[in-house]
Amino acid sequence: MDGIYEPTFAYTCPVSDPVPQQLHDSVVHRWGWDIVSGSLPPGTRIVADEAAAQLGVSRTVVREAVRVLDSMGLISVRRRVGITVLPPESWNSFDPNIIRWRLAGPDRLRHLQSLSELRSAIEPLAARLAADHATGTQCGELTAAVIGMSATARSANAASYLAHDSDFHRTMLLASGNPMLAGLADVVVEVLAGRTRHSLMPTVAEPEAIRLHGVVASSIQARDGAAAEAAMRSIVAESSSAIRVIHDDQSPAGVDDAGRDPLPSVLTPARGRHTGSF
Repeated sequence: MDGIYEPTFAYTCPVSDPVPQQLHDSVVHRWGWDIVSGSLPPGTRIVADEAAAQLGVSRTVVREAVRVLDSMGLISVRRRVGITVLPPESWNSFDPNIIRWRLAGPDRLRHLQSLSELRSAIEPLAARLAADHATGTQCGELTAAVIGMSATARSANAASYLAHDSDFHRTMLLASGNPMLAGLADVVVEVLAGRTRHSLMPTVAEPEAIRLHGVVASSIQARDGAAAEAAMRSIVAESSSAIRVIHDDQSPAGVDDAGRDPLPSVLTPARGRHTGSF
């Protein structure tokens, strides 16, 4: 029936049963990715009992996965209606999983731009506040992160550079002393990871970007909020410009993300139904 999600899977259990949490995570990521990528459009109904039987997992696993997806705003669960896929305006846009799925999808650049706008609003403010509230330990952590970024600058598209870059931004947001800004640390780190994951980082880091990180760290240590804020604003602006340049270099002329097909789903659509292997 159109609009009803009835997955058919060929599922073979390994010799030893996987940990229930692993099964739960697999179901969450499968359905989450399919919803965010558009393979399961808004209004699609998911029949939990049938999905459990076809996936070869328990109803408990499906129920826990549904609970998580419901908390993300991806689905609604109502008596007599069941499980229904919700439109994007209902999603929790700050959930790191949703950010990760969106950055893997067809509107990657557009979503990165919206995240850059968010960073432009919160990170300069966090840098200014950190100049007032950062502890000595946090100042040291910021300096260490800059040193690490400099040491790994020739592999800026690798995990080692990402780790130092992430440490810097997470520490700065935490050092702001504002729990609302600190609560967005995972969002910012996921953006940084997304740039690396999707090859939107240069092989060699821009020297000016590393210099600016150093200015932020030294300005926070010197309790100079205005200088820290200005340098952080420049960092976010440079990051946004670099993403656009690298993306455009990788893209065919005249094609943007909005016009591309979604990335392949883990569930292969076939005549209105989703089939695949689990």
